[in-house]
Amino acid sequence: MFHAGKHYGEGIIKEYSIKLTRELGKGYTETNLRYMKQFYLFEEKYHAVRDNLSWTHYRTLLSLKDSNEINYYIDISIKYNLSYRQLKEKIKLNEYERLDGDTKNKLINNKETNISDFIKKPIILNNKNKYDINKEYALKRVILEDIPNFLEQLGHGFSFIRDEYKIKVGDNYNYIDLLLFNYIYNCFVVIELKVTKLKKEHIGQIKFYMNYIDENVRKINQEKTIGIIICKENDEYVIKYSSDSRIYETTYMVN
Repeated sequence: MFHAGKHYGEGIIKEYSIKLTRELGKGYTETNLRYMKQFYLFEEKYHAVRDNLSWTHYRTLLSLKDSNEINYYIDISIKYNLSYRQLKEKIKLNEYERLDGDTKNKLINNKETNISDFIKKPIILNNKNKYDINKEYALKRVILEDIPNFLEQLGHGFSFIRDEYKIKVGDNYNYIDLLLFNYIYNCFVVIELKVTKLKKEHIGQIKFYMNYIDENVRKINQEKTIGIIICKENDEYVIKYSSDSRIYETTYMVN
């Protein structure tokens, strides 16, 4: 019987393909036998095989070389019941590579993560209609046209409440770009969109909205509201000197 070990070359794979197909029927094409060989070497090197995933999942993972990256995709595939097509898309968009370095270290060392850890940097937006994104309303339009993709880019557990969420302060109305809720962390999430570099006044604006939601919308059994600023370009010093650890930032990139 064919064994996919290292000592089998490409020539003998063809020979065994013919023999096995004759004896056992379809399913033993040269392509499939090459995948079997790759799978054998993959498991021998990474010891990453788990019963929860299908053969097609593992075929999708065969191209990866980093064990931490492999384990990340295996874990999320099992935890969120991803189809192999969903897994393939995440790998294509380099989801693991877009995680923060601190998040990767937490995952490697099995440390507790928080809501900000899985916000991709940058988030990738599907600009299907090729809008010129030089205004915030255009950026918002791109997001609203593919809400499922946007929520997935942010991380896990996000659900959409509404855009242009109206709040009244005194005699004035203000509008929050996007209001979300995260059911894993049991908190509201205020999203502000900026097509410029991050500025210190953006911090004050989103903090104002977060405080309003906490005082007027949040229930007593819910965690405090967090804020995420999605901007064209980051400024690490603006976030570094922000006085509120509940405010996070990321950048965006459009397809």
